[in-house]
Amino acid sequence: MIRALLLFEDRHWRSLRPLTELACVPALAFGGSSLARRWRAAAALPLLAIEAREAPLAAWRERPAPEVERLAGPGEVLAVNAAALPGPWLEGARSGDGPALLTQGGRIVAARVPIEKLGQGLGRGERFESFLEGLGGAREEVTATLLAWPWDLLQHNAEALAGDLAAGGFEQRGTVHRLAALESPDAIAIGEGAHIEAQAVLDARGGPIRIGAGARVAAHTLVSGPCAVGTGAELLGGAIGGSTIGPRCFIAGEVEASLWQGFANKRHHGFVGHSLIGEWVNLGALTTTSDLKNNYGSVRVWVDGREVESGQIKVGAFIGAHTKTGIGSLLPTGASIGSGSNLFGGGRFAPRSVPPFAWWDGERMVEHRLEPFLATARISMGRRERPMSPADERLLRSWFEASAAERGAGEVAAGAPAARGAS
Repeated sequence: MIRALLLFEDRHWRSLRPLTELACVPALAFGGSSLARRWRAAAALPLLAIEAREAPLAAWRERPAPEVERLAGPGEVLAVNAAALPGPWLEGARSGDGPALLTQGGRIVAARVPIEKLGQGLGRGERFESFLEGLGGAREEVTATLLAWPWDLLQHNAEALAGDLAAGGFEQRGTVHRLAALESPDAIAIGEGAHIEAQAVLDARGGPIRIGAGARVAAHTLVSGPCAVGTGAELLGGAIGGSTIGPRCFIAGEVEASLWQGFANKRHHGFVGHSLIGEWVNLGALTTTSDLKNNYGSVRVWVDGREVESGQIKVGAFIGAHTKTGIGSLLPTGASIGSGSNLFGGGRFAPRSVPPFAWWDGERMVEHRLEPFLATARISMGRRERPMSPADERLLRSWFEASAAERGAGEVAAGAPAARGAS
């Protein structure tokens, strides 16, 4: 009998970079919430633990709290790879009898772990996968969807959005101005304290819409479903649709089929399409992503130091947390921008691959010096009433050290004079 759920992050987190540089896989925004919260709803089991890398797990403030602290006696725990999506395979995993390792193509999707053996694995963090591999027991091949690459989140997000929002219901508790327009209002949820201003349009004919508690949709904003807007977010004019907008994002302009992790800023016009945006990103005015090649060909993307064929023709930019772009920044199709980067070469296409903590002025890259970077991060986090915690700072410092070799390989001169305008 399955008695609880455990989520784990496996060694393939690196293939979801740059989003996973400063966030563990269960924390990633997806559908109407996050991967972790979707799994809690899908499994219908109390959460026992989340096993992932120590530094990003410690800095994850919205981490779901365990619902059971310890288990004893007979039964099993369902340990699920957070990068797997719920599907028909889940029922078999839940109803199966005895210990088993469920795999797809050699990658662990889930496991039924006897409670009496679980204590040997708890607290291992990123090494929990190795614990599962050493358990033994039956091996079962399943057919599951695994989020193996960043563009996989984009490919599956619209369907996840529609399902998540429909499951949540469509109560309207916020205020809607009499001159706002709601198309298919029975598919629109508006949270407590949210406000839809005059001349705003919420169009749910193409999919459901949820506006989170305390959010604001300003005049002259078109929101097209499916779309989830997080708590306290502000949509400040433009056309926004098919997207997951995390909490406290301030967004204007044109946004299409994208995922915003949260606390990001895009207050001016510019197009962002088929893109993943990490926390604390600030996109300067007219920052624009290209999400389609002129020849309509498949887009290749640099991921974790290697170029990968995505098999997709609509791929925008993947932007790591705490990245800043200056006015007029242009991001090429399939751009991968490492966390902590600062791009201000307005009017020129940025490189397709930018290592973490790089400073690019349109001509050359140098290393973004750590202490000035941290000073800026403290300011930006304070502006959202979310001061940098000791865990946040440890995470940033550890990733700066871990990514030093990449900046060297990316021809970023670590000891060189700062580029024009560098602090």
